[in-house]
Amino acid sequence: MQQSLEKSPLIAVKRYLRQHLSLLQLLGWLIIFIIWYLVTNYNLINTHVLPTPQKTYRALKEMNSEDNLWANIWFSVRINLIGYLKCIVGAIIFGFAIGLNPKLRKMFSHQVNALRFVPITAMMGIFIAISGLTIATKINFLAFGIWVYLVPVVVQRIDEVSVTHLQMMKTLGASAWQTLVHVQWKSVIARLSDDIRILVGISWTYIIVAELTGIQGGLGSLIFLGERQSNVGKVYGVIFIIVAIGIIQDTLFKLIDRILFKFKYQ
Repeated sequence: MQQSLEKSPLIAVKRYLRQHLSLLQLLGWLIIFIIWYLVTNYNLINTHVLPTPQKTYRALKEMNSEDNLWANIWFSVRINLIGYLKCIVGAIIFGFAIGLNPKLRKMFSHQVNALRFVPITAMMGIFIAISGLTIATKINFLAFGIWVYLVPVVVQRIDEVSVTHLQMMKTLGASAWQTLVHVQWKSVIARLSDDIRILVGISWTYIIVAELTGIQGGLGSLIFLGERQSNVGKVYGVIFIIVAIGIIQDTLFKLIDRILFKFKYQ
């Protein structure tokens, strides 16, 4: 009974929080806040460039009461989450196809690697031309922005699978399918989880481009609204919200990784 409790996801979450939430971390945030307060309230920096904490707080309250802040947060989170899922599924399928098939690798590996140099923000117009000003267009654009980086990583992780394990499976008479399921898949996904956690954060850098096309809501549209109103407090308020979402997202990914791949932390 005790062993089953120790292996439960709840215990893993509690252990993670104990290890990663400390007074030193809180102190670090407090120091940053104090510096921000001092440089803005004592005119060490122009408040039209960096607003005071008070102005940013008032801007957040204003957005909450007048600009449907929570609805816009949910809009951005939702299209990002759907984009993550589409990207991850597509990258894993395409990456495994190229990584495991020598002919496909020869045909497409150079093209896939070259995609990393495409200016993603410039691609939004092409996505609009293909599917119009829809939410699906925004989702596909965000998914593509991660996909171009994730596919080469999947191929790289396949190449890093232990040769010893592959030879052992061959010696045991395992089929190609059994080797894929029991060695390559498990090894790649366990390593890829960290890559996914890092790369999905890229989509937040494209959020403004995605949400300014045919404005339908989202945090990107709130930043645009703040800029139009010359309200720098709103702009920084939304930026802080995106950073906070990113921190929460990163923490959740780490927790899920610890629950799914316990062996990496033993």
